[in-house]
Amino acid sequence: MEPCHSRRGVFVSSSKSSLSVLTLGAIGVVYGDIGTSVLYAFKEVFVSGHVPVTTENILGVLSLFFWTLTLIVSLKYVVLIMRADNVGEGGLMALLALASQSVKDYPRLRSVLLMVGVFGVALFFGDGVITPAISVLSAVEGLEVITPNAKPYVVPISLAVLVMLFAVQRRGTGDIGKFFGPITVVWFIAIAVMGAIQVIQNPMVLKAIWPGYAFAFAGANYGVAFITLGAVFLCVTGAEALYADMGHFGKTPIRLAWFGLVMPSLMLNYFGQGALVLANPKAAENPFYLMMPDWALLPMVVLATAATVIASQALITGAFSATKQTIQLGFLPRLSILHTSIHDTGQIYIPAVNWLLLAGVVAAVSLFGSSSALAAAYGISVSLVMVITTLLTFYVVRYGWGYPLWLCIAATGFFVIVDLFFFASNSLKIVQGGWFPLAMAVVLYLILMTWRDGRVLLNEKLRADAIDLPAFLDAVFVSPPVRVDGTAVFLTAEAGTVPNAMLHNLKHNKVLHANNLFVTVQHHEVPWIGLDKRIEIEPLGHDCWQVVVHYGFKNDPDLPIALHLLRGRGCDLDDMTTSYFLSRDIVIPTIGGGMMPWREKLFAQMHHNASGAAAFLKLPNNAVVELGSKIEI
Repeated sequence: MEPCHSRRGVFVSSSKSSLSVLTLGAIGVVYGDIGTSVLYAFKEVFVSGHVPVTTENILGVLSLFFWTLTLIVSLKYVVLIMRADNVGEGGLMALLALASQSVKDYPRLRSVLLMVGVFGVALFFGDGVITPAISVLSAVEGLEVITPNAKPYVVPISLAVLVMLFAVQRRGTGDIGKFFGPITVVWFIAIAVMGAIQVIQNPMVLKAIWPGYAFAFAGANYGVAFITLGAVFLCVTGAEALYADMGHFGKTPIRLAWFGLVMPSLMLNYFGQGALVLANPKAAENPFYLMMPDWALLPMVVLATAATVIASQALITGAFSATKQTIQLGFLPRLSILHTSIHDTGQIYIPAVNWLLLAGVVAAVSLFGSSSALAAAYGISVSLVMVITTLLTFYVVRYGWGYPLWLCIAATGFFVIVDLFFFASNSLKIVQGGWFPLAMAVVLYLILMTWRDGRVLLNEKLRADAIDLPAFLDAVFVSPPVRVDGTAVFLTAEAGTVPNAMLHNLKHNKVLHANNLFVTVQHHEVPWIGLDKRIEIEPLGHDCWQVVVHYGFKNDPDLPIALHLLRGRGCDLDDMTTSYFLSRDIVIPTIGGGMMPWREKLFAQMHHNASGAAAFLKLPNNAVVELGSKIEI
């Protein structure tokens, strides 16, 4: 049973040890993705051949890296976006729910924001395919530096690592998760040391901290500089994890980890790569591995592979959590969700999502074949997600917090312009590979919106055919049927209406239980709803009650536990004598009205394949009765 009001994973103690543990955990989970960008980001600026390897260009590019990390991560995410928490929770789904609540008095605007936010969620899942593929590929490509003969084996080895990663998901990450933080700390220390050695040998690269070098580079090569922004942007891919995982670790540990270890390590490594290329322009083909001494190459390939696996694991886990939230917000059908830990309700495994992600990752690795080719596909989805995040934040600041318009524009306008520049630069790569995540996002967006619109149509049909519950009970008890011992729990989509399961039960069995609960489960656009607000009960007479059960989109639904809260309120349930009656609706697409025919057929198929409500609500298998009916939409 969950606490009355808690944020999963965030029990911030004043003790230094607790803060240290949370900070260590944040390093392992939050910063794996952005921490492995050093493997390919700086290389991609020069590998295309657009940017000549000159002193001025190297300093200009390093300045762009420094200020991109400073503006987007340190200022935008750490200072601004992390303030927009939804009862302590972050991430695009939490922000979408918060923005939606903020503009609830503006229905048209709310509808547009929902569409934009849902497309951002679809882009996030595309990112879940690209990130593991490019990260692991870039790590394994270090074998080519050791020996060119390894090149034919890079893709097979990468695929083997990724397949093993997805294959072990069903076992959970509890046992190995404790090692994520320490391994990632070792990774950041290693890249910092390797970078510092190069910087000490060529300290002039530190001049790039001055922003004038970035402006000089852009002024002298404005066309090339615009193209280069797409590669520079790779250094901040993964920054959205700071916000997404805020609910797990809290703001302070994430900020401490960023300013205390992660950002200094990243900057030392990027500046070290720049120092190496200044000394040896040919090193631009793979500066990360070429700045290693020979004895360190193989250990670094192993450490890099471990770091990229951890980064991929964090994103896969995030995809599972985002899927669960998307289901509870009504944009996906119920899916089979397995809990991999008896202690942490947040550790879940969704088989359908796991294998779909693996299929996408295998397709990406096989189709593109190298980290450089995948880099073209990577930036566009992440940059568009950042644009959407900033726009949603504006509406939270303006309508949710009530700040003046000029201040809201000042707070978010600058970041919107920066995000749009990066997105525009990445858009130039649509033909080279950017189409891949966009195509995945469009397909998923159509699925998400089809399910939501289909549910609206289905509920409208059910509402049109609904019978008022109090009036129906009054009519039934004029000449009451036989009453049998026990309690019947009838699930109904809308409170106050007669569930089809009850109609069928009366028609076929001609009996009524001694106690009858008419239960409606409602999911809300807040992450958590405590047990003190979990349940509402209204007596209907004749030992019948209307019950409404409330869940936030991060709560773990468990209806039997929720109904135990009724004890002492006039309705005590005995598990041994309680039966749950559910309606299993079969959707029949019809021509005319509603959605386009192909969308209605898609919705009907999704509805048919959806996981049963019994499993989703954790109802006991031996106490569930399902009664079906056909509904035309």
